[in-house]
Amino acid sequence: MNQTLVLDDGRILEYFDSGPTDGAVFISHHGTPGCGEPNARELQTASQLGARLIAPSRPGYADSSRSAGRTIASIASDVRELLDALGIAKCSTYGVSGGGPHALACAALLPDRVNRAASIAGVGLWGQDDLDFLAGMGEDNLIEFGAAATDHAELLVLLTQQRDAMMTAGLSEVLASLSTLLPPVDVTAARELGNYLVENFQRALHNGVDGWFDDDLAFIQPWGFDLQTIAISVGIWQGGQDLMVPAAHGRWLDKHIPTGELHFEPTEGHLSVQLHKEPTIFAWLAESDSIQAHKGE
Repeated sequence: MNQTLVLDDGRILEYFDSGPTDGAVFISHHGTPGCGEPNARELQTASQLGARLIAPSRPGYADSSRSAGRTIASIASDVRELLDALGIAKCSTYGVSGGGPHALACAALLPDRVNRAASIAGVGLWGQDDLDFLAGMGEDNLIEFGAAATDHAELLVLLTQQRDAMMTAGLSEVLASLSTLLPPVDVTAARELGNYLVENFQRALHNGVDGWFDDDLAFIQPWGFDLQTIAISVGIWQGGQDLMVPAAHGRWLDKHIPTGELHFEPTEGHLSVQLHKEPTIFAWLAESDSIQAHKGE
C-alpha cells in the first residue's frame, strides 16, 4: 500500500510497501517517468520468494515532494532514511530503466545497507568517450535528451505536452506515442502489462512533470558517485532489442563496475527484459546469505 514519510529536510517521500516483515527486503527504483507502484507480476514474484517489496517514488513524482537540482546520488540519503524509519538494516535493490542508476547509487553509497543491486535496462553515464549515449535510441529519446542537454525551457514544454496527452490516453494511445521506442517484443510486453503502464504514468505525473524533468537533467550530469567504488555484487540485465536504452549501455556498465555481471538477452527489449527475467532477477537478489532484514536479527 502507498504510505508517506516526512524526511529530515521536511520533504514528503511516498512509498509502496508490501510483503512480510521477516524476510528479504527489495527496494525498487521505478523508470522514467514512473512512480513506486509495482506491477502485479512484481508483487507475485516477490511474494513467492517471501520477500518484502518497497518502492519509493522519486522526488517530484506522484506525491513525493520535489527536490530541484537533485543528482542520481541524492536517492541514497532518501533510501537510508526510509530504511531507518522502517527499522530495516539490510536490503537488496533493483532499478528499471531510469531507475537503474539510482539502484547503482545505493550500491555505491550505502554498502552497509545493501547486499546486492540489479540494473535492468539501465542507462550508462552521459558524456563518456567510450559510450555513445544516444546511438541506437528511438527518435523520441533523441529529441528528449537533446532538449535536456541544450534547452531546459524546450524540455519543460516537451514534457508538459507529453504529460497532458498521457493523462487522458488509453493503452493504445500510449503505445502509439512510444512507437519509435518499442520493438515488437516490447509492444507484446506492454499489452501483457495492460492498463498498469497507463495507470503508473498517470499516477506519477498527476502533480506535473517535475520528477520527469529533474530525472532527465540528472541523467546528463555527473551522477555524484564513482562506479569503480562499488564493492557489492551488481547484476546487469540488458536486452538486445532495446530502443530506449540500447545494448551498449549495459556493456558499458559491465565494463566500469568492478563487481558487475552482464546478463545479455539478445531477443529481449526494454519492457520485456524485466517482464520475462524478473523471477531470475529476484531469485538472484535474494541469494545473499548475508541478508538480515531487520535490526537486531
